[in-house]
Amino acid sequence: MPLIAEIRSINVTRATGKIVRFDEVRGYGFITPDMGGDDVFLHANDLEMEKRQATRGARVSFGVEEGDRGKFATEVRLSTDTQPARTSNTLATDAGSPNDEYFDVFSTEEFAHVVTERLLKITPPLTSQQILAIRSNFEELARKHGLVDS
Repeated sequence: MPLIAEIRSINVTRATGKIVRFDEVRGYGFITPDMGGDDVFLHANDLEMEKRQATRGARVSFGVEEGDRGKFATEVRLSTDTQPARTSNTLATDAGSPNDEYFDVFSTEEFAHVVTERLLKITPPLTSQQILAIRSNFEELARKHGLVDS
């Protein structure tokens, strides 16, 4: 191990979490730590696994360092813990097909707009109270699964 990497690993806190999004083409994404808190930035140069394995839902262990722009992951490896990884069969958005490996995360406002537009197209029409109740439930579900920024 090179001296710089050895020194760097001494000062790094290890954590576990799951990849919530990763764009293989752009080479970056984000990890949601199991310990909670803000998502951690992930760059392809910090992967200690094949880039194709960095998919949404993949469980990883990683170092956490603080940079000028916030926390970022280092020495990212597939996790050996026994918690199952979530698969890619998540809510498909207008931004891509259900088979895409990259998923956009909406802001809460964008998500509410998309859901409302879809609910307005239902026949027979829903009442405004029904739309608000359904949208609220979907927003709660989306937050729980990391599909919207909080």
